Amino acid sequence: MLELNAQLVHMGQRAADKQAALAMLGAVLEGDGLVAAGYLAGLQAREAQGSTYLGQGIAIPHGTPDTRHLVRHTGVRLMHFPEGVAWGDGQVVYLAIAIAAKSDEHLRLLQLLTRALGDGDMADALRRADSPDAVLRLLGGAPQALLLDAQLVGLDVAAEDFDELTLLAARRLKKAGCVVPGFAAALHDGEALPLGEGLWWLHSDECVVRPGLAFVTPQRELSHAGQPVRGLFCLARQGDAHDAMLARLGDLLVDGRAAELVRATSCRSVLEALGGELPVDWPSLRVPLANPHGLHARPAQVLMLLARDFSGEIRVRIADEGGAPVSIRSLSKLLSLGARRGQVLEFFAEPEIAEDALAAVRRAVEDGLGEAVEPLPEHPEPIAAEAEQGEPAAPRAPEAGSRLQAVAASPGIASGPAYLQVVRRFEFAERGESPEVESQRLDDARQAISAEIDVLVERTRVTAIRDIFVTHQALLEDPELADEVQALLIEGASAEAAWSQVIERAASQQEALRDALLAERAADLRDIGRRVLAYLCGDLGAVVPERPYILVMDEVGPSDVARLDRERVAGILTARGGATSHSAIIARALGIPALVGAGEAVLALAPDTILLLDGDRGELMIAPSAESLAEAERQRARRRRRAEQAEARRHEAALTRDGHAVEVCANLGDTAGTSAALELGAEGVGLLRTEFVFMDNPQAPDQATQESEYRSVIDALGGRPLVVRTLDVGGDKPLPYWPVPEEENPFLGVRGIRLTLQRPQILRTQLRALLVAAAGRPLRIMFPMVGQVDEWRQARDLTLELCAELGGAHEVQLGIMVEVPSAALLAPVLAREVDFFSIGTNDLTQYALAIDRGHPTLSAQADGLHPAVLQLIDMTVRAAHANGKWVGVCGELAADAQAVPLLVGLGVDELSVSARSIPLVKARVREIDLPLARELASAALALGSASEVRESVARALPEVN
Repeated sequence: MLELNAQLVHMGQRAADKQAALAMLGAVLEGDGLVAAGYLAGLQAREAQGSTYLGQGIAIPHGTPDTRHLVRHTGVRLMHFPEGVAWGDGQVVYLAIAIAAKSDEHLRLLQLLTRALGDGDMADALRRADSPDAVLRLLGGAPQALLLDAQLVGLDVAAEDFDELTLLAARRLKKAGCVVPGFAAALHDGEALPLGEGLWWLHSDECVVRPGLAFVTPQRELSHAGQPVRGLFCLARQGDAHDAMLARLGDLLVDGRAAELVRATSCRSVLEALGGELPVDWPSLRVPLANPHGLHARPAQVLMLLARDFSGEIRVRIADEGGAPVSIRSLSKLLSLGARRGQVLEFFAEPEIAEDALAAVRRAVEDGLGEAVEPLPEHPEPIAAEAEQGEPAAPRAPEAGSRLQAVAASPGIASGPAYLQVVRRFEFAERGESPEVESQRLDDARQAISAEIDVLVERTRVTAIRDIFVTHQALLEDPELADEVQALLIEGASAEAAWSQVIERAASQQEALRDALLAERAADLRDIGRRVLAYLCGDLGAVVPERPYILVMDEVGPSDVARLDRERVAGILTARGGATSHSAIIARALGIPALVGAGEAVLALAPDTILLLDGDRGELMIAPSAESLAEAERQRARRRRRAEQAEARRHEAALTRDGHAVEVCANLGDTAGTSAALELGAEGVGLLRTEFVFMDNPQAPDQATQESEYRSVIDALGGRPLVVRTLDVGGDKPLPYWPVPEEENPFLGVRGIRLTLQRPQILRTQLRALLVAAAGRPLRIMFPMVGQVDEWRQARDLTLELCAELGGAHEVQLGIMVEVPSAALLAPVLAREVDFFSIGTNDLTQYALAIDRGHPTLSAQADGLHPAVLQLIDMTVRAAHANGKWVGVCGELAADAQAVPLLVGLGVDELSVSARSIPLVKARVREIDLPLARELASAALALGSASEVRESVARALPEVN
């Protein structure tokens, strides 16, 4: 995202005309290395297409799509012209913001400028600005005007008491975009002020986005603090934006005109009395917007220029959204609408000009507002297809004897009859009996489910499960969810309708965050929502079979899994979900074999179909033969014996049959697990994820906080190796106190080392804490998501600089995570400079195969044993060993029974896995010969698919399957 700072502002410039100003701007962009020669032609061509004048003395010259290839680095330069430059059509520019952008980054900048381009006269202030800081302060925007329009006035609303009336007022402010969740709670903490005649005043400045005033009157007179309540003013306070309105209200009260507000029968009379934005009752026109990028600057300028042809006022809003219309004479207000392609614009014109003005507006919008547009379809294709074809065809069940590949979520082999649980659809009335009755019903349901959760928390001895249900309890008691539900109840919704609507909206917002883990956590919201809804509807659920079975569901909720009877549930099979979902975590903790993401076809299985699932290899067999079941039982017994033997030998070194040593270490997500990992046989820590230090703090942790955490691990290891990954967050997993702009594809965006290099102070503090905590003891530091040699060098140089600054001896190795294909391809270059490589096969696989490993249907294909991934591992190892450097693998592939022989055969020196996998991984190493492993690895590189690779290993080494 483009950012503005004082260093980018060139003050006191002079230009004879627009072309001279453009030449100066082009020269600055080129001189600063942002663009190549020739970009000036793009600036000139863009002005020829349409003026880049925004208003208020500001223009934003930028190139055309044809000149984007000349942009070397995205950036902006600001040029201040105190004497002004004629920009055409009588417009004078005092500040030109030249943009060099490879895509549409300038649209973000427009959003930043929207608030600055208000109705006040900022042009003169820009002309008189005497410093870069003064210019930037002006661009920060003047205080926003108080919002007071028809959507903020509610007359004769149904409210049972003062608290409900307050909630309804807060809801109007929230719907108008003035406040965010938390405002209603802040109001309750304040003290209401009586104004006389039954009018009350309440305000808060917490959770306020823009200033606004709501006014609501109850259907019947209420009371508060022993006084009557006939109307309530609720202010979202921001600065002194409300002063003028408050003075006007004071005059009304002094003049004895409070009754005009108490007895008002229309919002117009209230707004006229208070000086608010009056509702428009002019002739109107609705027309859909077909512009591909919506109502951005260029088409908005066409509308603004059209307004000059008429003496009267023309306004517009997005139809059916309830907002106040804005003048099309104001470019900033047009941009603030954020109208998108396909949305319907509703235009209003004063009666005297309406016939001609609305006709001209229709022609302009339908012609594309200066842009070439594709017509909108008369009917969306999906709807038309459904009308012709009816309901989509139900998936066909897999045939008997067939094998399916799914995502291995919890290890082990399980067999038994299929027991299908389909998602229940609840029938309920949309309208409730009364807010009081429905609120009580919902309270009863929540208390009942809360009591059930308390029992689950008390009953479980597994920390992972207990933590999940503590989270569920918090969701159940979330005050913001409760506020939203209560507001719907007050409007007449039933408990079932209000609860389900709020839960679904919150879950959808969670999924929209574009992070696989967070999206899967939306299942927790729906899980708790479904349980409360079932209680409200009196649904006791399906009767569970008495005999052992395989539970088959679309997606299993955490509470479904935690309440399972381990003696009767042999295994779990789901159509959707990923290996990181809470249900998968619980299944692993309970030791129930599980496959997820098997596809919708499994939901069509006939009840009692015998299933055989392998939670280690991700395989499902439908109606297996008696021989297959017998072999599975033998295999299960072998695995059980191997696990017991591995446990007994967990502290022995991992040596192949011919004596080749492989270091086996632990992946840790916090410092507390170090001792447990060592007890399970870890020879060190091959990956310490440091995100926990940052996520467990309300703000960026200081050096002392980090030192304490890192030192506890180093002390516990007692000289054993420790590999620490520096902070790895970004667009797909942001920190609450370190917001990152939303990205179209966060997995390909600013994350890992890319992000921390943009915030070098964060990285510097972390590195200093690591070096001080190590105090000369062995330490290996690796940097995540390195894809460029220059990124590695910046991180390395910063670390070496700190080593020199701190003085003393530092036994530090510096390396990188190989999780981006470019890092593997650059391994011959990087291997000359790094001390080690650690291969993160999870990300490397999804980037190499272009498959999101959290995808609900494709994740099973994201197999790290794909020959393409093995090729990248191979070239990384060969480059490292040629330069005397070591290589580890810290992704999930390192614990895969079939992958271990191949990784050893490719020459990997270290395997780092979850602590519980250490004994078995060591056992895998002891079961192979290095020559055979090398032969298998070499052959695997020449195969065509991951399934072929797995079959090859299974034939050669059946004992490790």
